[in-house]
Amino acid sequence: MENVVIMGTGCAGLTAAIYTARANLNPLVLTGTMPGGLLTTTSIVENFPGFPEGVDGFELMSRLQKQAERFGARIKFATVESVDLSQRPFKLVADGEMVETKSLIIATGAGHRHLGLESERLLDKKGVTYCATCDGALPMFRNKPLVVVGGGDSACEEAMYLTRFASTVYLVHRRDQLRASRIMEERTLANPKITPIWDTVVTEILDVKQDKVTGVRLKNVKTNGEVVQDCAGVFVAIGHVPNTRLFNGVLDMDEAGYLKAACGSATKVPGVFVAGDCSDRVYRQAITAAGMGCAAAIDCERFLGSDET
Repeated sequence: MENVVIMGTGCAGLTAAIYTARANLNPLVLTGTMPGGLLTTTSIVENFPGFPEGVDGFELMSRLQKQAERFGARIKFATVESVDLSQRPFKLVADGEMVETKSLIIATGAGHRHLGLESERLLDKKGVTYCATCDGALPMFRNKPLVVVGGGDSACEEAMYLTRFASTVYLVHRRDQLRASRIMEERTLANPKITPIWDTVVTEILDVKQDKVTGVRLKNVKTNGEVVQDCAGVFVAIGHVPNTRLFNGVLDMDEAGYLKAACGSATKVPGVFVAGDCSDRVYRQAITAAGMGCAAAIDCERFLGSDET
């Protein structure tokens, strides 16, 4: 019987592991399909406090894991296949093995929605990225033309942020108007460094042969005309997909699938807590995920120490 099981080893899960381990709860941490989370796919993280020179995303997550293990957290490379939260102890099946636990912290994160292009996959981290805040200030993008794909608030925020570094930001959207909020739309279209490209989709990212982004092939969805736009980077901002499918019909979610907390980090099921990108559709930063992991761990510790358990 486990005191606490933590699902996920991103910033939220590993921070929760550090705190619960230091509270002598001996947490079991299940990695899921992507140990370390999305941050392991980021070549350099320059906005995480304490690293003035920046830090490789994989290295940062490795350090967090070592810190959690130092205090007694147990990391198990396993993926949860099913959950039963109908009564305590909760029952989880991970890689075919049953795990029973008094409490559960869900920190399963979210994945970036991709364009689905082969060239996108091949040029990932070579000019294709999914986070302007994470990567926009890199030298490879400074004073260069950049492309942002998307039309919602996130895409507008990415484009606005990139104007600090880029010579020009091309905002490529498949419709003839943005889906963003009115104020964000007004700010974006008023920025002289942002050039919208309407009714257009990216059909290919160039150039795989050069092993770096040199441009994009664009197709107008109304005329079917194609052009090539030069750029040094492509920032895909067409949304996120929270990794919460296991909890459909079990825990409260919003319309996009993000888990809802009832109070603090606690869900409607006593003993189940949420943290990080699986429940955060607003900030989605490493540092905010870490803070949510801390909060979930403290809430969990207090729950286990209460008379209710």
